[in-house]
Amino acid sequence: MKAEGTPKMTVLHAPVGVRSIVSSLVAFFIVASSVTFLLDRGQEAQVQMAVEHGRQEVQVKLEAGLQEPAIRGTTEAGEASEEECNWSRGRWVYDNVSRPLYSGLKCAFIFPEVACDKYGRKDVMYQHWRWQPHGCDLPRFDATKLLEKLRNKRLVFVGDSVNRNQWVSLVCMVEASIPDDRLKTRIFNGSLISFKALEYNATIDFYWSPLLVESNSDNPIIHRVEYRIIRADRIEKHASVWRDADIIVFNSYLWWRKQKDDMRMKVMYGSFEDGDAKLDEMEMVDGFEIALKKLTEWLGDNIDKNKTRIFFAGSSPTHSCNWGGEDRNKCLNETEPIYKIGYKAATTDYSLMAKAKSYFKTLEPKGIQVQILNITELSDYRKDGHPTVFRRQFVPLTKEQIADPASYADCTHWCLPGVPDVWNEFLYGYLMYK
Repeated sequence: MKAEGTPKMTVLHAPVGVRSIVSSLVAFFIVASSVTFLLDRGQEAQVQMAVEHGRQEVQVKLEAGLQEPAIRGTTEAGEASEEECNWSRGRWVYDNVSRPLYSGLKCAFIFPEVACDKYGRKDVMYQHWRWQPHGCDLPRFDATKLLEKLRNKRLVFVGDSVNRNQWVSLVCMVEASIPDDRLKTRIFNGSLISFKALEYNATIDFYWSPLLVESNSDNPIIHRVEYRIIRADRIEKHASVWRDADIIVFNSYLWWRKQKDDMRMKVMYGSFEDGDAKLDEMEMVDGFEIALKKLTEWLGDNIDKNKTRIFFAGSSPTHSCNWGGEDRNKCLNETEPIYKIGYKAATTDYSLMAKAKSYFKTLEPKGIQVQILNITELSDYRKDGHPTVFRRQFVPLTKEQIADPASYADCTHWCLPGVPDVWNEFLYGYLMYK
């Protein structure tokens, strides 16, 4: 077959000269310009990203040098990539397609303290934000895969009401994949709440132990937040509950924060029974170190490094008004995150997590690793995620009380679906791929 246009290709017989050189240069510049254009478009797409909802468009630029080596990045399918990526550094992206991961109104195991839409919150934007790390993606959460991972195993959350908030989140994230109500149960037993997926023989528990060691706050219902006594050398009562766990998630920050500037705590040594009881008064942070020391000693002496995985959740921030809101409103009527990269709430204390890391590092020579779930910064941005007045109250609030949210707003815990779902995506990622 004769190639189309062959008779016109007389240029091949022309002497090598200006025309040939010009043709080569033109071809070179066309190719170079195309490559440069594509590279510029690719860099621009990476650097400039927009979060658009309603009339507002938020321009977010990825800043070089923010990432720290951490876990390997993952694709949406959950396969490990070659890039090291810090999941804790990123931005919130409005996503009303893949979020929320479950319905708070349909989850039979949700607690009324965090069921905000059920208790009157009309805006639902807080349910539609997805955490996007810089440079990689979180593994896509798959409830069935997690339950299979937990088959014949026991996961225990140990800590305070914020940790219970995360437990409720995870239970709602997995129970939706079990449509038959006969195959899932929840049992209350004092300080222990147990969810079980019967088909998998998988248990997800929460155990109330806000100060880790034994204390006067061990009753989940009867305790005084502002008056705290811990027993420096007593942890076994609590540890006996989590001793057989395959996975433990500790959280203990909230109860070490000062409610007032002059607030201190008491530490008890010995026992009244033996007649050698002694009480020392000290700063809250010093009590935190005593509890960490005792916990670390127990873990070092009792944990089977080949069986049990241990996590310690980072500090969950509260929000007042230092992003520009009015103090008396607390976080009421906030519907969007804080977009300023690196924002820190006034009460956020990163030093507590640093102390926890230093104690857990002493376990490494024994082969025991405690993984920190660093969820503090991402939570700091979410001033919109708290229940405020939209939660169960002992007595329903009047219109006058709702108009005075400073006295009634909860800016400590988190609406569900919401921020704790991302904490559990971190946990899922570590359990499945790390």
